[in-house]
Amino acid sequence: MKLLLHACCGPCLIEPYDAVSREHETDVLFANPNIHPAGEWVRRRDTLLDYAGAHGFTVIEVPQDPQSWLRATAGLQDDRSRRCRACFGLRMDLTARAAAAGNYDAFATTLTVSPYQDGAAIRDAGEEAAQAHGVAYLHRDFRDRYHQAMKRARDGGMYRQNYCGCMFSSTEAAREREERRHLRAQARK
Repeated sequence: MKLLLHACCGPCLIEPYDAVSREHETDVLFANPNIHPAGEWVRRRDTLLDYAGAHGFTVIEVPQDPQSWLRATAGLQDDRSRRCRACFGLRMDLTARAAAAGNYDAFATTLTVSPYQDGAAIRDAGEEAAQAHGVAYLHRDFRDRYHQAMKRARDGGMYRQNYCGCMFSSTEAAREREERRHLRAQARK
């Protein structure tokens, strides 16, 4: 089966790519209009491209289009769940569209490697995009590979970001890290 694997970043690609490329002829797609700011998008893309170059596969790149993400998530800045669902929908739609245009049998995503993402919402977005574009969605839950992926990324000196990607997740992640630091400090008292 010819598979198009959507990748959000280099660290999250490592383990899912290893898993699916053993079973399927696999190409990688970088389609992430959610990543903010532009310099962060470049850094994540370049990390992914460096990994791909070192391991002998190419990456198809969808040009950055932050306006598409802003349109898809308009009015949802205060509703994390709906905003993330809209973002997953946009990225799965881009991937399904590219898979259909490239005559792939199916597409999948690395988003499910993260324990911080809503796997059911990702699956729903993938299935909806598959139906819209007439290509199969291969849902794989890679969360059990997350710690190994992060270890390999760290050992390989890869850039590892500390937020999902969008302008809102950056602020939310910083706030959550601060809350955890505060709770640890309180526990030590």
